[in-house]
Amino acid sequence: MILTVTPNPSLDRTYELPGLNRGAVLRAAGDRVDPGGKGVNVSRAIAAAGHRTVAVAPLGGPEGDLLARLLAEHGIEAAGVPIAGSTRVNITLVEPDGTLTKVNAAGPEIARAEAERLLETVRARSAGADWIACCGSLPRGLPPQWYAELVALSHGAGVRIALDTSGAALIAALPERPDVIKPNAQELAEAVGRPLATVGDALKAAQELCGLGARSVLASLGAVGQLLVEPSGAYFATARADAVRSDVGAGDASLAGFLSSGGQGHTALRAAVAHGAAAVQLPGSVMPTPADLDPSAVVSTADVPLDLALTRQAP
Repeated sequence: MILTVTPNPSLDRTYELPGLNRGAVLRAAGDRVDPGGKGVNVSRAIAAAGHRTVAVAPLGGPEGDLLARLLAEHGIEAAGVPIAGSTRVNITLVEPDGTLTKVNAAGPEIARAEAERLLETVRARSAGADWIACCGSLPRGLPPQWYAELVALSHGAGVRIALDTSGAALIAALPERPDVIKPNAQELAEAVGRPLATVGDALKAAQELCGLGARSVLASLGAVGQLLVEPSGAYFATARADAVRSDVGAGDASLAGFLSSGGQGHTALRAAVAHGAAAVQLPGSVMPTPADLDPSAVVSTADVPLDLALTRQAP
């Protein structure tokens, strides 16, 4: 069982447009609403693969009620923590060529008592979990050290923890030695304070974060592929995506594939890349099912191609 924690969940509304013209009245060719937030997306991908998952998240207002109902429709148990504010709504506009315009709301402010109840819910629901995946930005009211508290709590319960966040919250959590962190290329560059031009640059940056406390790093490098750095070595994999429709939630699908395949080693990396490649070929933030995966499209190597530029565009 994989427990996910999403401190700032959302309802994700996606509109497919024939074109994006500023100032015009636009009619959507298609639209959908999905339960969102990075940890929620991980739960959705885990559930789509037929595994058990529990999603811990603060939920408030009619939007929070709808998010809980949508999770139930996906076969996900929601461990919701009631809050006074309303769950945020994010908007994604998709153009025919695959260009995405995203509008992410800030979300509600979390009170001190609500934050404590959130931690207590994680503690109570962690029994029997194989992994805890803590994902996304922190909402207003939660300090950068909050994820560090959560990592310490998870290890105290004897549960491995994956952390997918960025900025000050990521740096503050590293001394607590999260079992795996999952930055993208931009977040990795931000964490080490310099631009990254090649996979070799990303490898050095990931090794630095391991030196600061991360036990392993799973770095999403966009269309280039994914890099895994762990005590046993460094591995790289990429995959073909025939038709990119939306990259919303693709990184979350990758993390779900990685964790559900054991959370370490070459096999788990290949699963992560297969899940990410499948996700970008689906509309909105739809998570892939096993039928959507194409393991034959994954190319991997234990010898990281250090000179490969990080600017390759998606097909």
